[in-house]
Amino acid sequence: MSRLGRTGARGLSRFLCTQVQQRARVSARLAEMRLQLQIDAAKEDETSWTDSVMVAEPAKNRVAKHTRHPEWLKVQRPGGEDYMRIRNGLRASKLATVCEEARCPNIGECWSSQKGAATATIMVLGDTCTRGCRFCNVKTSRKPPRPADDEPEKTAEAIASWTVDYVVITSVDRDDIFDGGADHYARVVRRVKEIKPSMRLECLTPDFNGTSGLDGVAKVATAGLDVYAHNIETVERLQSIVRDRRAGYRESIGVLEHARKMNPNVVTKTSIMLGFGETPDEIRQTMRDMRDAGVEIFTLGQYLRPSKRHIKVTRMLPPDEYDMWREEGMAMGFKYVASGPLVRSSYKAGEVFMEAFLNQRDAERQVAEGAQATERLEDASLRLSGVWSSKIRSEGWTSKQAEG
Repeated sequence: MSRLGRTGARGLSRFLCTQVQQRARVSARLAEMRLQLQIDAAKEDETSWTDSVMVAEPAKNRVAKHTRHPEWLKVQRPGGEDYMRIRNGLRASKLATVCEEARCPNIGECWSSQKGAATATIMVLGDTCTRGCRFCNVKTSRKPPRPADDEPEKTAEAIASWTVDYVVITSVDRDDIFDGGADHYARVVRRVKEIKPSMRLECLTPDFNGTSGLDGVAKVATAGLDVYAHNIETVERLQSIVRDRRAGYRESIGVLEHARKMNPNVVTKTSIMLGFGETPDEIRQTMRDMRDAGVEIFTLGQYLRPSKRHIKVTRMLPPDEYDMWREEGMAMGFKYVASGPLVRSSYKAGEVFMEAFLNQRDAERQVAEGAQATERLEDASLRLSGVWSSKIRSEGWTSKQAEG
């Protein structure tokens, strides 16, 4: 046999021996395990370690715990002739409303009101926000897509074609735009008023903090709108927990005060949500602060958690507590307080009370202007009488000549 053949034979022999030894060891271990199992089976009266272990149910057999909302948070499915007429008209304009996009529970009430009271809410400046408030379910991004240059005019023309007489214009925060979108708001308002002067417009704006600031507030407030709204959202203590860090309690008060300062004829409005853990004293103080800032319309509603990623609801307030806050608010001097579990900042904004409120203000303004005009005429008449009386005296006219 050659040298190479002998080497191969020895290698094969060693490999076979190794395999036999490994099998022998495995057999020995198996024999030990079988013996141990027999011993364990014989000890039926002893307690096994598995007896103290809680066996988890299979995931498919688990039933997720669900907390049902109270009865007062349930609403009827929207419908009716007025609702369908308004819905079809809005959809024909190919402009999305916050009412439908956000699945607002009050859409049936707001769109089923009588003519002159139906309300629709439109969002401008896109659907992506540059801020991240912990209660809000709107998409966020540092650099959302920029709105088209002609969007304000197209939006305004679509709004003016709607079969509603009260429209709320709102938007996401746009800290990526140099003026925060203030000029966008103003262009929409001006164009709508040019096309349909009778349409009532409410602008629910951001704070423009970090962009155009109070200059942006002034631009919107003087564009021709009827109501300037900016939401304070929650009490002062919870601002940093609930809202984005760029928003603030005092900043929001400044927005409302400046809007009224730049346009004394505009109605100012704000809103808070309840259920974040605020106390009654904090709610009361917030209402006082808003009243001191000149706010005339105040709304309170229940916070409902959009998803598990958002801040938790600490408490569901019953309807009678909302009634109490409405009474307190009216006693503080607000022109109107909308308070209820399902109330949102734009809730029935064009309802009869708001229309009456605005129409009353217009009537008072006309009366005041008429009184001023009458006063000017009287002053002119007195001055004219003085001139004629001097002429009469200088030319020696008698009273009968003057009368003739």
